[in-house]
Amino acid sequence: MKLFSKIALGAAILGMPLAAYAGTQMHGPKPLVSKARAEQIAMARAPGGKIVDSEYEKEDGGWRWSFDIRQNGKIHEIGVDGKTGRIVENSWENPAAEANEPD
Repeated sequence: MKLFSKIALGAAILGMPLAAYAGTQMHGPKPLVSKARAEQIAMARAPGGKIVDSEYEKEDGGWRWSFDIRQNGKIHEIGVDGKTGRIVENSWENPAAEANEPD
């Protein structure tokens, strides 16, 4: 095997676990409410919906799980407090406003 191929293979093997780890990193304090539990709480408020985006974020001075749930052709945004599991946001997004939000 050529040296370049060996280096590329080694980088690919080492890069896979690093890429997987990078995708699971969260910023901020570790939540007391797991993402799975927060999803259950959010979906109870959005029956029949499908989660299209989620993140753990700091908003309004506290850390929360934020879910964008497609429901009845609209986006239902539900925020679940990362410490208590309490719903801290339950709103509907305007599709035009959503299209203009930065990624």
